[in-house]
Amino acid sequence: MEFCPKCKSMMFPVQGSFVCKKCGHVKGAEGVSDDLVSKSERKDRVVTVLEGNFDQGLPTTSTRCPECGHNVAYWWLRQLRSADESETRFFKCTKCSATWREYD
Repeated sequence: MEFCPKCKSMMFPVQGSFVCKKCGHVKGAEGVSDDLVSKSERKDRVVTVLEGNFDQGLPTTSTRCPECGHNVAYWWLRQLRSADESETRFFKCTKCSATWREYD
């Protein structure tokens, strides 16, 4: 995180340098990782919730699969939003491996 030397506001990465949105001061970003991407440059990304052979040891529940209609699915919880929001419950059908989430 960088702060503007003139107005002390937080600076944001823009095309390989840092720019202050308050006063417009530009500072070079020497030694900054290429992984640094400004919010405006991000693209929609697909988040892989779980990958690989994860279903061993997961609990199962009785719920209807929207794809095949089977009544048993694995389930797990993930915190996708801020900490004060509830977790999201994911399901994976034990028969056809379709994956879906439960919306509150």
